[in-house]
Amino acid sequence: MMEIYEVGGALRDELLGLPSTDRDWVVVGTTPEEMETRGFQPVGRDFPVFLHPATHEEYALARTERKTAPGYRGFILHADPTVTLEEDLKRRDLTINAMARDSNHRWIDPYDGLTDLKNRILRHVSPAFSEDPVRLLRVARFLAKLAPFGFTVAPETSALLRQMVNNGEVDALVPERILQELNKGMETANPARMFEALADWGALKKFFPTIDALWIHTGDLAKNAVDHGARRNLEQVLRWAAWVSALFHGSSRQIWHPLLETWARNLRWSKEQHQWVELSCALGPSARHLSPQQPEEWLPLLEGCDAWRRPQRFFHFLELQECLGEVLKDLQPNLSTRGKAALAACQALDHPALVRSAPTPAEIPQRLRAARHAALCALSPTRRST
Repeated sequence: MMEIYEVGGALRDELLGLPSTDRDWVVVGTTPEEMETRGFQPVGRDFPVFLHPATHEEYALARTERKTAPGYRGFILHADPTVTLEEDLKRRDLTINAMARDSNHRWIDPYDGLTDLKNRILRHVSPAFSEDPVRLLRVARFLAKLAPFGFTVAPETSALLRQMVNNGEVDALVPERILQELNKGMETANPARMFEALADWGALKKFFPTIDALWIHTGDLAKNAVDHGARRNLEQVLRWAAWVSALFHGSSRQIWHPLLETWARNLRWSKEQHQWVELSCALGPSARHLSPQQPEEWLPLLEGCDAWRRPQRFFHFLELQECLGEVLKDLQPNLSTRGKAALAACQALDHPALVRSAPTPAEIPQRLRAARHAALCALSPTRRST
């Protein structure tokens, strides 16, 4: 007889009082053919998953997994009407994700997830947990997501995670999957918890080669910066820039630039991620240290941020540097206000007239730059007072 159970993170989040938009269901005692007969639409490429004909929520047939090769793709899946709900739940990662609820709102909790949820513990369901290296990243991400609730990792689970790193299981992860999970963690309220956990298990240096010395000296700054960025509700790419910039605090370009390029290449950072991190590392210190008495020094920063064509990007840069400066304690006052005033002064120039005044086209850039420099100099408190 076909039975349907609600499963997964939506149940966990409901018990924690968190919003959840995606609900998942497991179907026991049926076949793909019967699902299609009932109007469900098959969408799973690697295993039988169906969309409900009315709600379009995902319904998966109960299944088991058998490890056949290294990495997170090395599994053979088995789904047929004899697979029980308990067998399906056993293949899941954590006990708090291995609960189910039937149509009568009765809870099924064979692995004591409710107790672990109450005690704020992340605990693996079975030894098979170590067969999927993505789970290391997921646990780190859950720590970040659930940090406001004070969740910790069970000692036996932490030991298993370290073992997964030491035996090379995580080496099978592809960059795109690593970045996907890190990006999700970066969007939580406490991204620092994710990086802290990865460092504790020995995985951070796998994803960010030669980070060890930096982590010892500036790791706390980096964690504070990325969490401060989350509190300021910075976009994900800006949180990445905050984390890396703080990590490289005090390092010369000769040190940070080769490392940045290696990390960007290894993790397949997007172009936007790469650009923001490099922009912040290269220009951020100058912006944060810029004296109110020397507004003309805004010019190379405005040029470097391409503020003439992308003013909103420049405003985000200012917001990022204020976030960093508040953590690094190297911020001159009123940075955003002064930066916006500098851009406004340059935008107020009569650019068509300046272009017409240039003797030759080749001299237009120099004429514009000189006018912008003069406009910025006029913002100096000393010059205004005289």
